[in-house]
Amino acid sequence: MFGRNIWGLVGLVSLLVVQSASAQGVLIWDRPIPLPRPFRPAPPEANYKVSQISIDARLQDQVADVQVSQTFHNCGSNTIEARFTFPLPYDGAIDQLTLMVDGQELTGKLLSKEEARKRYEAIVRSQRDPALLEWIGSGLFQTSVFPIPGGESRTVTLHYSQLLRKDHELTEFRFPLSAARYSSQPLESLDIRISISSKSALKNIYSPTHNVQIKHGGKRQATVAHHAKNIVPTSDFRLFFDAKDSEVAVSLLSYRNPDDKEDGYFLLLASPEMKTDDAERPAKTVLFVVDKSGSMSGKKIEQAREALKFVLNNLRKNDLFNIVAYDSKVETFRPELERFNKTSREEALAYVDGLYAGGGTNIHDALTQSFSMLQDPHRPTYILFLTDGKPTNGQTNESQIAAAARKANSVHARLMSIGVGYDVNSRLLDRLSREGFGVSEYVTPDEDIEEHVARVYNRISAPVLTKAALTFERAKGNEKSIVNRLYPAGTFDLFEGEQLVVVGRYRKPGNVTITLTGSLGDQEQTYTFEGEFAKKSGSSTHAFVEKLWATRRIGELIDELDLNGKNSELIEELVALSTRHGILTPYTSFLADETVTPSLAGGSDGMRRNRALANDRLSSLESVTGQSAFEQRQLKQSFRNAAQAPQGGLGGIAPSSPVTDSAQPQSAPVNEVIRNTGVQTLYKRGQLVVTPETADLDLEQDKSSIQKIARYSDEYFALVSSNTAAENELLSQQQPDEHLLVKLRDQVYLIE
Repeated sequence: MFGRNIWGLVGLVSLLVVQSASAQGVLIWDRPIPLPRPFRPAPPEANYKVSQISIDARLQDQVADVQVSQTFHNCGSNTIEARFTFPLPYDGAIDQLTLMVDGQELTGKLLSKEEARKRYEAIVRSQRDPALLEWIGSGLFQTSVFPIPGGESRTVTLHYSQLLRKDHELTEFRFPLSAARYSSQPLESLDIRISISSKSALKNIYSPTHNVQIKHGGKRQATVAHHAKNIVPTSDFRLFFDAKDSEVAVSLLSYRNPDDKEDGYFLLLASPEMKTDDAERPAKTVLFVVDKSGSMSGKKIEQAREALKFVLNNLRKNDLFNIVAYDSKVETFRPELERFNKTSREEALAYVDGLYAGGGTNIHDALTQSFSMLQDPHRPTYILFLTDGKPTNGQTNESQIAAAARKANSVHARLMSIGVGYDVNSRLLDRLSREGFGVSEYVTPDEDIEEHVARVYNRISAPVLTKAALTFERAKGNEKSIVNRLYPAGTFDLFEGEQLVVVGRYRKPGNVTITLTGSLGDQEQTYTFEGEFAKKSGSSTHAFVEKLWATRRIGELIDELDLNGKNSELIEELVALSTRHGILTPYTSFLADETVTPSLAGGSDGMRRNRALANDRLSSLESVTGQSAFEQRQLKQSFRNAAQAPQGGLGGIAPSSPVTDSAQPQSAPVNEVIRNTGVQTLYKRGQLVVTPETADLDLEQDKSSIQKIARYSDEYFALVSSNTAAENELLSQQQPDEHLLVKLRDQVYLIE
């Protein structure tokens, strides 16, 4: 057997089993050996790779029309006689399914769930490898045999129509990509393009698995795109969208693990109505506070000028603005806020052209003077604060600067900090942003300042609702404290063209009334929606909600430890969340070491050791300047603002993080030692693979409670038949020569 060393899921052959490679379609080839069998060297193994996958889909309300092209290249010299199989995304009405190979249409067969199960199990039995178990329970499409000569390529184009699932007003499009995680070679090119049209206005469009670009073409049309090169996809592609003719749309997804007695988890999406180009938008105030100290000389000050010009060229009529430029001293474009018009724009652009770098860095006076210009608490107000260094003039104490800025911010302006280069005091910037109701953005030395400023400004350019807040109440009764640990926490602003992603936990299931309140100028706005928190989730479809919540919670924990110092309870929670969800950080990446026990038991030796390791590595947060400090804060912000749950085992370790070298396991790569599934995380410890739930068990001392099952036995497949799709996905992670210790439905199994 060849294991997971060639592209694909599983190949089944007549007299030989070969594992192949594909992202979503699978090539299966036959290599018959003629009789009688002479004694001669075996021919070279068949080998192919997938060079490109291109997915085009048109979604009209709840109907999807999908075309996927996949190019296979025969890397060997022999001709491959292959079949093409395609696992169906989920149960749905699929019709008009056709297959083209290099322009020639081939006939194929769509297998039912029952037929597909037999086919999958036959492949698993023959392959002696459980890679296909996760697909058991879904249908399968299979074609006739076609040849691929040695050194040549074939492009397979599959076309089908499907009725999409709908859940609580959210329609889901799903495409199977996760098979590619069994590959040892990256996919050269992945291109996904989805056009969505609806009879009602499109509102929330969200992918929990991939970072997508969304372009609206009016209220009822949108295009979603994802492009990647040289990757190994670790999850299926999933996309949710809803359509409502309303000013603000809110959609709610919830997940509660049926085996957990803990809180459930929810994801709330909120999107405002898209305005027409000529629509009147609320006026806002924007202050650009720009560092022009000596360290900004050369390319950086040139980029800062272009960033300023971008903002000035994108302000709107009736907006108020000003430019505060500082080095050792502070100067302003105008003594007070200026109303934006053609004349003020031209004068401001001329002022920007005259900025030059020189002197020290007086952050304290620059911020306090900027805040002193702001008088109107009802007006949406944003400060874009740019610096490339630590404070060297005036007040230089980090805590004193933050306290002064907080005190001066009487109008609840949102401070958006933009740190440039490795010399910034990154902890100060994070503190200013957190206490100034904003976010931090970091620009590496090789990045363009203008691009980052443009991205920040485009987000805040059209506020729809300011000082917004969410409340959750029971539809019946007076109980109000039903949710906890919402992220983002506190109040927020809602912007046109931006989707708000909120995650949180709930204590009790049932119907819930969600109220969104906020201000538009001096007018209070209130929107009310109905939702439901799941009692128990029957599948892992929405399990990503829990992992996304855990990702943001980890970001908050690191932020608290960074700004307020070490705390044993927070460190323990950080290690527990990282362990349970396989989300690594620079402070918990030791979990990828096979010698470290991923125990969740608070009193165990494993937990004490892990907590001590995390405590030691968190000392690196004491550095506030330099590349290490910069990258730690950059990574922390990516956790705090995550829109997708991490895929795969790595979870997020900065390429040059301060502990990367020591964090990497010595015996195996991270994705071999830590394996994430939809619900659970697996850890490899020698030849034994465990979950956090079984990590504390001793195979000898606890053998009376452990049921042993031989892989591929009748007992094994009986267990497979009784499992959920999520449980079979867990079993599918077991590789040859490994033993799997897993708990299913209150019973612990050792699968040998």
